[in-house]
Amino acid sequence: MIRVASPKAERILIVGAGPVGTLLAILLAQGGLKVRLIERRADPRSHGSDRGRSINLALAARGLTALERAKVLTQIKPDMVEMRGRQLHDRSGDGPLLAYGQNEGEVIYAISRARLNVALIEAAADHSLIELHFSQRALDIDPRSGSVRWRDERDGAEHSDSAELIIGADGAGSALRTALRDRDLLMASEAPLAHDYKELQIPAARDGSWALEPHALHVWPRGGYMLIALPNPDRSFTATLFLPAQGESGFDSLTSPEKARGFFAAQFPDALALIPDFDAQFAHNPRGQLATLHCWPWHVQRALLIGDAAHAIVPFHGQGLNCGFEDCLLLADLLAGREDALEACAEFERARRPNTDAIAIMALENYEEMRSTVLAPDYATRKQLALDLELHFPRRFVPRYAMVMFHAEIPYAEALRRGALQEDILDALLAARAEADSALAAQLMDDAHL
Repeated sequence: MIRVASPKAERILIVGAGPVGTLLAILLAQGGLKVRLIERRADPRSHGSDRGRSINLALAARGLTALERAKVLTQIKPDMVEMRGRQLHDRSGDGPLLAYGQNEGEVIYAISRARLNVALIEAAADHSLIELHFSQRALDIDPRSGSVRWRDERDGAEHSDSAELIIGADGAGSALRTALRDRDLLMASEAPLAHDYKELQIPAARDGSWALEPHALHVWPRGGYMLIALPNPDRSFTATLFLPAQGESGFDSLTSPEKARGFFAAQFPDALALIPDFDAQFAHNPRGQLATLHCWPWHVQRALLIGDAAHAIVPFHGQGLNCGFEDCLLLADLLAGREDALEACAEFERARRPNTDAIAIMALENYEEMRSTVLAPDYATRKQLALDLELHFPRRFVPRYAMVMFHAEIPYAEALRRGALQEDILDALLAARAEADSALAAQLMDDAHL
């Protein structure tokens, strides 16, 4: 039996109470909009989170700006761990710490997805204009009427409700996107990465201290694959192995914990020494897949997709969460500034798509850099030259990584465009062996219209 809510439509109904959906609900409610939020998972405040379902999150300028606007940043600050740069590890365990930026403010922060999500849900629950409903699985959507049908996972009862606008913030596996695709209202395809991932936990040292440098993102680059580790507030690290799905050095070849241990002993011996229960973790922790989602359109009549539901990307630039949060800021501003919500949605897609396309490209390129390019003999020289140019020409030359991570005012598409021009300038300076020639650098920037 389907129970139908009162015919009076909610102004906004959001499917998905992950970080993006919940943050959006808070921002919309701050603007005076009434929001109903439904989520297929149980309430994480009382049931915990799904372990192993996502890699650690990194917060940078775009995400921090959104959290500050939502007045949630103060609550999560104690759970954020500052990372000042990449700590590289060769097979002996040695390697340089490469700073992310020029000053102490150019850092990124590791954060537990579960802790962030709970903090946002707690903030949403305190807002009188937000209704939260957990264990509710979305089944179908009629974008013309603005109605959604869902099932209560606790008792199997089906419900439906309508709203002026239905927003799908339910992640890369979006039920709303699937329903719209099944109705032939949009096209969606995934470009799978040929590499999968598996998380492993590095505990604190026996004396309770950090087992690795705490204020760094640790990277074990090995050309065709890599291991990374991000710090947690309890002095543990969440390590993630990125490995080809198939091949001699792929997940499919690691058919037992013993083979996995042998592989780690050869490739990541210092990391293996820090994981006392490696065999059990490797055997039981899930193996995840990665892909870039291509979806068009995001906006169909009274339905809109945002965040990973619209444009999921691979995690190698640490921007999936930050990009989704930036979606929320733009959409909230557009809805607040227009009487016609559907016009605001159309403008959201027009304005946002070039930037999400750009960060999808940069995320894939950053994987190549993290696992392979950092091993190149001239990598450190090139990076230092970029920093020197930024120091001497701060208004004209900002390294692409810094534009993405520390300059929320620079759109992703602009970072991609300027970054390509700047790489050409670096190539020219290095080829001319004129790294310190500021006059030549200025001329090259003039020629590139930077």
